[in-house]
Amino acid sequence: MTQTSENVTWLTQEAYNQLKAELEYLSGPARTEIAVKIAAAREEGDLRENGGYHAAKEEQGKMELRVRQLTQLLEHAKVGEAPADDGVVEPGMVVTIAFDGDPDDTMTFLLASREYASADIETYSPQSPLGSGVNGKKMGEDAEYELPNGKKASVKILEAKPYTG
Repeated sequence: MTQTSENVTWLTQEAYNQLKAELEYLSGPARTEIAVKIAAAREEGDLRENGGYHAAKEEQGKMELRVRQLTQLLEHAKVGEAPADDGVVEPGMVVTIAFDGDPDDTMTFLLASREYASADIETYSPQSPLGSGVNGKKMGEDAEYELPNGKKASVKILEAKPYTG
């Protein structure tokens, strides 16, 4: 099955290992810990007015959601392969754009998932309005995306190069 760059997440080996370790913890020891919390709270009596029980159940729900997110992310991850340095915008690329074609109004960001976000550079998801607007475009091309207020904004792709951080 061929995967498009839209449903593939590019991760370094280090990021992949961290996410896999988190998944293993949440799927094993963390599930056991939350089950113990729920059982202890259940023994306290009336569940309708049992704040500890409800808090533990909410924590369990959040944990299970994270397990599903990590499972899906890791299933579609490409590990250790930087995108080609061919000037095409795709996940794993550092992109420099000019707003409305104004060469003085520029922004540089990493196109990647939040799991790959870096403190060094602003990160936009390929599924975000800006990310989906520029994804697949080449240097020199114009891209359009929708703003939160429903209006359209246009940008020019000035540069796209693989992230090396």
